[in-house]
Amino acid sequence: MLKAAITGNIASGKSQVEKIISEKYPVYDADKIAHKILENLKDFYGYDVFTDGKIDRKKLGELVFSNPDLKKKLEEIIHPQVKQEILKIFEQDLPVVFISIPLLFETGFDSLFDKVIFVSADSNIRLERLMKRNNFTKEEALRRIQSQGAEEEKIQKSDFVICNNSTLTDLKTQTDLALAKIINA
Repeated sequence: MLKAAITGNIASGKSQVEKIISEKYPVYDADKIAHKILENLKDFYGYDVFTDGKIDRKKLGELVFSNPDLKKKLEEIIHPQVKQEILKIFEQDLPVVFISIPLLFETGFDSLFDKVIFVSADSNIRLERLMKRNNFTKEEALRRIQSQGAEEEKIQKSDFVICNNSTLTDLKTQTDLALAKIINA
């Protein structure tokens, strides 16, 4: 099985690349896996992060992105469980599988994959997308962007880089080129 990761910093366009690839190959989303795990966290260190019995990701985000220690504790709970779920996916009898995983390098999960696609976008574009998509203030968006590592280091560790500063057509073209190289390697 060829194991490929799709990664990139927040609001870079990972979801769009994931959607393009999923038209041809199985794609799993580590964020969705993490959200399922979060639903089982009925009590997060005494903080109320639930609304109507469901995890309120906005509340949780405000909490952990303003408190690095709390963010670290949450990651210590979530990341090992996400890794277990990824390893289960790898047990399937598939020729190729893609997993979209935003914190690939931060978690050290890059060692689990044969190939890495990094989706890149200029920081001002990501800021604008994040503010629009999540209805964040500039400060909220910047806090999330700054919580991730620099793109340059991640690009150097990746096998393929897709630059998402342009149109959806351009993004599809770049994604198809990366796919052809990965599959035919």
